[in-house]
Amino acid sequence: MAGSFLAYEEPSSKAGIIGPIIVGISYGMPLADILLEVWQETFLAIGYIGLILIIFEGGLTSRMDLLKQNFVLSMLAATTGVLVPIGLSYLLLFLGFGYGAVETFIIGAALSTTSLGTTFAVIGGASKDIDLSQTRVGTVLVSAAVIDDVSGLVMSSVIHDLGSISGGADVNLGWLIGRPILASVLMAALTPLLCKYCFAPLFRRYIEHHFARFDHLSNVVLMVLVLCAFISIAAFAGTSVLFGAFLAGSFLTYLPSKHPEGPFVVYSREHGEQNEDKSPTFVHTFEKYFSDVQKYLMEPLFFASIGFAIPFVDLWTGSAIWHGVVYTLLMLLAKVVVGIWVPVWDIATGPSKGHPSKPSLSQSLPSAGLLGFAMVARGEIGLLIVEIGYNSTPYVSDAGFYTAVWAILLNTVIGPMVVGLLIKFRGKSIGEGAWGIQNSDESEAQEKSEASSRDQALEEGLEGSAQ
Repeated sequence: MAGSFLAYEEPSSKAGIIGPIIVGISYGMPLADILLEVWQETFLAIGYIGLILIIFEGGLTSRMDLLKQNFVLSMLAATTGVLVPIGLSYLLLFLGFGYGAVETFIIGAALSTTSLGTTFAVIGGASKDIDLSQTRVGTVLVSAAVIDDVSGLVMSSVIHDLGSISGGADVNLGWLIGRPILASVLMAALTPLLCKYCFAPLFRRYIEHHFARFDHLSNVVLMVLVLCAFISIAAFAGTSVLFGAFLAGSFLTYLPSKHPEGPFVVYSREHGEQNEDKSPTFVHTFEKYFSDVQKYLMEPLFFASIGFAIPFVDLWTGSAIWHGVVYTLLMLLAKVVVGIWVPVWDIATGPSKGHPSKPSLSQSLPSAGLLGFAMVARGEIGLLIVEIGYNSTPYVSDAGFYTAVWAILLNTVIGPMVVGLLIKFRGKSIGEGAWGIQNSDESEAQEKSEASSRDQALEEGLEGSAQ
C-alpha cells in the first residue's frame, strides 16, 4: 500500500508529492506511528539527500543566460514573495486573531519562504510536453525560489536564537543575520567569476578532451567532487547547503566548451557514448545513473518526511481549522500577487528578444499565474521555521503552531495542483509565448553561423553553375 502511494502521481497536478506526504502522515508519528523513530530518522536523512539531488539537477538544467537577463525581475519577485506574506500576516494574525507580535513574525516568516526542493519537483514533473526549466518564466521562478531559500535560512537562524535572547544569553544579532547573507552573496558572486576566468579555461584546455575516453565515469567523479566541495563550503560559510547544491550544478553546466567541435556538444546521449571524440553531458550522466533512484526512492522519502512533521490529530479542532483555512487563503493570495510582475514587466520593458510584438494581458496571465502559484509551494522550509519557533522559543503558542501547519500543508498541496492544471490547459501557449522557451545566445550564434555557411555554399553553387 505504501509503495502504491509513493509511486502515485496525481493526474490533475502531476506533481507527485501529495501521495508521499499522505504516507508520511499515515505511517509516521502523526497518525499510526507504525515506523520506529530510528526508521523515520533514516528516511529523513535519505530524503534530505534526495532534496540535495533535486536541487543539484535543477542547477544542471537551469538556463544561466536567462537567469542573467531576468535577475532584476527575480529579485522583485522574491522580495514581494517575502514581504507581502509577512505584512498580511500582521493584518490577520496580530490585528484580527490577537496573536503576539513576535509570534506573528515567526509564522509569517515560515509562510514567506518558498521551498526550493518542492519548486524543482513541481516544475520537473508538471508536464512531459514542456520543460519549464528552459522557459523564461521558469528561470525567474527558480531564481526567486533560490533567493527565498536564502532568506528562509537567515530567518530560521534569527528565530532559533530568539530563544537564547529571551533567556538573557549574549548573542551577536548583527553577525547572526549578516553571516548567511554575506556568505550567500559571496558564493553567488565568486562562483561565476572563478568558473569563467579560472576553472572553465583550464578545464577546456587540459581536461575535457580526456573525458571522451571514459564518458560517464569521468562525469560521475567530477560531479561528486564538485557537489561535495560546494556543499562543504556552503555549510562552513554559514549559508544553505541547498544553495551550494544549486551552485554546484550551475558551475558544472558552464565548465565545458560550447564550441560545436567541443567534446560535450552532442545531439543526444547516444551520440556522446558512441563517438570516440565525444562525451555525454553531465545532464545525460545524471539522467542515466541518478534520475531513477532520485525520482522513485529519495524524492518520495523526502516528501514523506514532510508528513512525519505534521501533528495531524491536533489539527482537527474548530478554531485550528477556522484559523488555518482563513490564513491559508490569505497566504495563497499573498504569493499569487508575485505573478503580477509578469504583466508589469511586459508593460515596462516592451517586447522581449525573439518576440517583437508586445504580449497582451491575456497572453501574460497564464505565465503570471504559473509564477504566482508555483511560488506557493513551501514544504520543508516553512515547517522547519515554525517548528524552531515552537520548540526553541517561548513565543509561538499551540494555536499559532497549528494555524501555521494548516497553511503550510494546504499550500504545499494546492500550489502544485494549480500549476499542474495550468500546464495541462495552457502549457503550450506558455512555452511558445514571450515567457516560454527561448534560444540561448550560443544557439542563436550557431544557427546564424550555419545559415551563413548554407548561404555561402548556395552562392558558390550558383556561381559554379553559371560558369
